[in-house]
Amino acid sequence: MTERSMLPQRRPAETFAVHHGGQNTPFYVTIGYYPGGRIGEVFIAGGKSGSAFEAIARDGSVLLSIALQFGVPLETIQHAITREQNGGPSSIIGAVVDRLIQP
Repeated sequence: MTERSMLPQRRPAETFAVHHGGQNTPFYVTIGYYPGGRIGEVFIAGGKSGSAFEAIARDGSVLLSIALQFGVPLETIQHAITREQNGGPSSIIGAVVDRLIQP
């Protein structure tokens, strides 16, 4: 098993909005970076506070962060997520992964 690469205490980060699932309000995504620019953590906030949708987004971002810290490429994650018939992501996690891979 690959060893987990821990992030430094202080690191660059950026926040952006993502719309998904017909929500009226966006999800806010914060990305933390390793030195050199590799993505190391993802936080997703949004949806109705206390809702199952918000909890899934939060838990999914934790799992996505752990996968990235163990060196799983975003392209591998993108290929593994559930997709709709039109090829679009089925979940907010997929929408975030797609956004991170966009040029």
